[in-house]
Amino acid sequence: MFSTFIDESGCEGFRFGEGSSEWFVLSGVVVRKAEEIESVKVVDLVRQKLSKAAKKPLHWKDLRHDHKVFFIDQCSRKPFKTVTVCIHKPSLIEPEKFQERYRLYFYTVRYLLERISWLCRDTLPKSHLKNRFTDLTFSNRSGMSYKDLKEYIELLNQRTGFFDVRIDWSVIDKNRVTALSPGKRMGLQVADAVAGAMFNALERNRFGYTEPRYAIILKPIVYHHSGRYVGYGLKFWPRETEELIRNNEELEWVRSHYK
Repeated sequence: MFSTFIDESGCEGFRFGEGSSEWFVLSGVVVRKAEEIESVKVVDLVRQKLSKAAKKPLHWKDLRHDHKVFFIDQCSRKPFKTVTVCIHKPSLIEPEKFQERYRLYFYTVRYLLERISWLCRDTLPKSHLKNRFTDLTFSNRSGMSYKDLKEYIELLNQRTGFFDVRIDWSVIDKNRVTALSPGKRMGLQVADAVAGAMFNALERNRFGYTEPRYAIILKPIVYHHSGRYVGYGLKFWPRETEELIRNNEELEWVRSHYK
């Protein structure tokens, strides 16, 4: 019933001040299969308006600011729903636990899949139980084995309950996981834009500025539950980021627009 496209922004490194980002962001863009083809045509529209070569994938990092604003504004008008997990790496109490390759990425995937499963579950009535599954299409990461990712998802399934894994398994199936390059599925280009937009709203650029406007524009398609965005369509981790959200001037957009 659903298609979900997943991409990231930022890095998993911990060498702050030496090239590592402070934030690591993973975003999922969810759309009903019946609406997918028409919805992802937003990429063609944006490409045409920006005079980009036909069929050439759009990459968020390569766009100018005004082009980025146009791109996400157009996405915000489509029947997408987005979920973004935002990890503030300097706030991790035991960062050494995430030094192993892909450990932080997999941990972030868990939080993302929880919220994607809630979104799909709550979108359809219980009578549609058999139709709530979502395909999961990840943007291909060079060097990473997606066999390992599927095995990790299966491990999460086995640990549900005992390890506080809150994935609704009526929605998530490891056999529906694929990895493709953004040029293969336009939905991945939308996911790249969403992840990049949220990352730019959090991470200072080389001049010391963030760009919260992107996150504010995206709000109409961010998943929420009973009016709550934080914890659902916008998940911050670890818990220590709560103080940042309360007090950091650069995160005022979260307090004003997502509470």
